[in-house]
Parts: sequence; C-alpha cells; structure tokens
Amino acid sequence: MNPSDPEFWVAVLKIVGIDIVLGGDNAVVIALAARSLPPHQKKLAIFWGTGAAIVLRLVLIFIALELLRIPFLKLAGGLLLLWIGMKLMLDEDGSEHAISAGAGLMAAIRTIVIADAVMSVDNVIAVAAAAKDSFALAMFGIALSIPIIVFTSQLLLKFMERFPIIIVLGAALLGFVAGEMMWNDPAVKPWTGAYPAWLQYLAGAIGSIVVVMWGRWVNARRRTAAAAKQAAGPV
Repeated sequence: MNPSDPEFWVAVLKIVGIDIVLGGDNAVVIALAARSLPPHQKKLAIFWGTGAAIVLRLVLIFIALELLRIPFLKLAGGLLLLWIGMKLMLDEDGSEHAISAGAGLMAAIRTIVIADAVMSVDNVIAVAAAAKDSFALAMFGIALSIPIIVFTSQLLLKFMERFPIIIVLGAALLGFVAGEMMWNDPAVKPWTGAYPAWLQYLAGAIGSIVVVMWGRWVNARRRTAAAAKQAAGPV
C-alpha cells in the first residue's frame, strides 16, 4: 500500500481509532493491577506491563488469525478474564494490600501479562484487518499503541485515587469483554449465530454483572468477618 494512495491514509485513520478504543482495555488492566503499589513501583508496573503488551502484539500478529479459529480458546480466555476481573474487584476496599512490596509488584506484573495475553488477540486482529496486506502499517499500529497504553494507564491511576468507582467500572469492562469473547467462540458459534448479533452485548453485560456482584459479595463478607473478629477482641 502506497502513501500516495488515499486508501493508505484511510487505513492509518482506522488503525489510530482501533488503538485508541481497544488500547484502553489494556490500560484499564494495568491501572487496576498497579493501583495498590507504592508510587515508584506503579511506574515499574506500567513499564513492564506495557512492554509485555507490545511483545504479545508482535508475536500475536503472526498467529492471531489462526488462534481465533481454534474452538474453545475464546471460551477459556473469557473465563480467565472473568477471574481476573473478580480478583481486581477484591482489591476495592484495600483488604488485599497487606502484601510485601516485591510480591505486590510481581503479582501486578503477572496479572497484567495474563490479561494482556487474553485481550491482545482482538486488538491485533483489528489492526491486521485495517492494515490489510501492509506489514509496515501493522507495525505502525503496534508502535502507536505504546504511548496510548502508557498515557491512559497513568491517567486512570490518578483518577482511581480520587474516584474509586472507576475501579468498579474497570473490572466491569473486563467482565464485558469476557462475555463477548465467550459468545463469539467458534465452538458455540453454530448456536449463538442463530440469534441476533446484538445479544453479544447482552452476554457482555452479564459478564460485567457477574464480576461486579461477585466482587462486592466477597468484599462484604470479608468486611463482616473482620468486624466480627474485631468486636470479639483478642483471644
């Protein structure tokens, strides 16, 4: 594809839009996973988390189309993403922050890497489709996602400190992506394909509800147990 061709610039605009929209998912994961870390470790988590996301994209761009054809892979990825969203919800009240700094950083990076591995496939597929046969445009899409993820994750971290509801919304977003992924798995497509396309959004909404309600339920139980233990006093 030649830069003098209008189609080239249309593809560039598509890739920019895709990176802005889909890169936000990865930024949410990084911000949620790093929010409980000390300030200097937040930067490390963002650095390593973003690095992992980019490496995964470079690998996946060669194999993503084939991966999406494997039955049950999206189902497994969706379930994994639901679990990650639930775990991130458990940090909402701070009860999970009583861990050492080193363990906290490694746990955050591990969460980011796992979630990125699940969520990067659709991002790479969208960029590859927009780039068509242009490897240079595909690489441009990968490179552009770096500043978008870094900037967005840092911005979200600042807002999370002032507006805790963003934590819940971020976890709900992961649940939504998980629900959509499972609905579109090739193994269930013969069944889901018989229904209107908009039902995938309902599946996403159900995923969001499961993550948020489960997280709130567990947090409430933990707070109740902690209050009862405090009321009972030392044994």
